[in-house]
Amino acid sequence: MEMRTQVHDIIDLALAEDIGAGDITAKWFTRPGATACAEIVAREFACLAGVQVAAEVFQRIDPALLVRVEKTDGALLVKGDRVATIQGNAASILTAERTALNFIQRLSGVATMAHRYVEAVRGTGVDILDTRKTTPGFRVLEKAAVAAGGARNHRVGLHDMFMVKDNHLAVGLNLETLQRMISEARAAHPGVRVELEADTLGQAQGFFSLVGVDVILLDNMSLEDMREAVRTCPAAMKLEASGGVNLHTVRPIAETGVHFISVGAITHSAPAIDFALDFHPIPQL
Repeated sequence: MEMRTQVHDIIDLALAEDIGAGDITAKWFTRPGATACAEIVAREFACLAGVQVAAEVFQRIDPALLVRVEKTDGALLVKGDRVATIQGNAASILTAERTALNFIQRLSGVATMAHRYVEAVRGTGVDILDTRKTTPGFRVLEKAAVAAGGARNHRVGLHDMFMVKDNHLAVGLNLETLQRMISEARAAHPGVRVELEADTLGQAQGFFSLVGVDVILLDNMSLEDMREAVRTCPAAMKLEASGGVNLHTVRPIAETGVHFISVGAITHSAPAIDFALDFHPIPQL
């Protein structure tokens, strides 16, 4: 499905759950024909994401609203920065307000978390990756927010990369069988990357003998084991570290020499950023 179509569907679902049969407060407690100007303003430091989604929310409610986006995704904000202005029918603005803010607060939270991790490893050459630990239904938006924050997207889903994890290996596959499966999978899907998860240094070093593997994931390994894996890893393979990663541990992990660090917290633990909609009724002449 095209990304724009997915985003429209997400917006429509969010509006439907909020509005239901209609915004009864806006209907009965705003003057018919009243107009207003509103500003979306940051209340704290943030890396912006989702501003175009928020703008689209207002337009879906009322195409006649004039929406001006003043900052782009990826912009670093300080308290008081204005990111968009909306002008037009007051009831329409009030109906769209909460849903628009929910999107921009959540997505800017993800972008800001990604930005913090990227800054924490700056200068090491390591790429910070996201994971599939996303809000159900929101992945396309959260992946875009991760990119706005300067991190990289890992696989989008189960369809675009082979990732053989511990539970796949739990059936006791030996290296010979695993090599055959890798070769067959690559022949059937040329160009699709292959990644294997290793729980121990010994398992990782066993995987180093396999042909056709792009990345080895070092899961919850000690810094010492990561450094040894880096020392013995074939040049044709890349190493990804995961597990136990937070803003205090990410730089020491990066300094082991791994190529990638995947961080689930970027999406599953990102706190929302505080944005407000400052509303100004326009006096009627």
